[in-house]
Amino acid sequence: MNDIIKTENLSREYGDVKAVSSLNLSVRKREIYGFLGLNGAGKTTTIRMLLGMVRPTSGAVYIQGEKVHANHTELWKKIGHLVETPNSYPNLTVRENLEIIRRLRLLPDKANVKTIIEKLQLGPYTNRKAKNLSLGNKQRLGLAKALIHTPEILILDEPTNGLDPAGIHDVREMLNDLAENHDVSIFISSHILGEISRFATRIGIIHEGRLVEEIDAGQLESLCKKQLLIRTKDLRAAHEIIVKNGFKNSKIENETIKIEDEAAVQNPDKVATILVNANCPPSLLYIKEEDLESYFLRIINKNESIK
Repeated sequence: MNDIIKTENLSREYGDVKAVSSLNLSVRKREIYGFLGLNGAGKTTTIRMLLGMVRPTSGAVYIQGEKVHANHTELWKKIGHLVETPNSYPNLTVRENLEIIRRLRLLPDKANVKTIIEKLQLGPYTNRKAKNLSLGNKQRLGLAKALIHTPEILILDEPTNGLDPAGIHDVREMLNDLAENHDVSIFISSHILGEISRFATRIGIIHEGRLVEEIDAGQLESLCKKQLLIRTKDLRAAHEIIVKNGFKNSKIENETIKIEDEAAVQNPDKVATILVNANCPPSLLYIKEEDLESYFLRIINKNESIK
């Protein structure tokens, strides 16, 4: 079975508010699916429905082909999750918190606690009470709880929240290793768009409860717009030369000529030669490529304009 997680017309309404509307997505085996959206877009509501914490108004969730519902306890043995702020027993230590989870998960090997403490680099805080941890280490503790039983599926809501750059890098490497070497399927929501683009294999964009875009990570480079930026002493003269030479989709903005014509983007040296030969040499010649954040905002704005 390729679809480890699958939703069919998944919807959730709260009175007149449609938090999630007819959502159809799928997560394949060993895939890292990045789920992106603005605050209030429906990410956490979707994750709660995936986990059976919230009942859909309509539609359904299937995990490994089995329909999700609150009493399907066998299914939860395969899943690790972290939703919003990680909860813990504030007056218990890191080790004590994880020992409770080990017992609740019916894990016979006490070494599981030590192993996951080392994996999440919580060793220096083993005997520190959870309420005295930094935000980043509370997040590490939440991840440790999600991973202690070596799940086949991970569903994570903003897992790098509060982590410093080194911590974010560590989590990224760990998730990559789990997917590539341990066959774990991962569904991860985040607002750190650039970070998601570095390791997600597929990306879904949710806006106002609707899935508005879904792309393979390999498609991102071709979908992101590229521009050739040019500055000269005489912008208007240079722009006229560029237009006369057949380059399309160009404009002057912020004292810069911006060209989206693929022929110009692919051959900036030819554009430079044309300008030099016309006695209008460029003082700046630069290819600007849209990143995931810019692409994300463009897709959101596009959907706003067609509402």
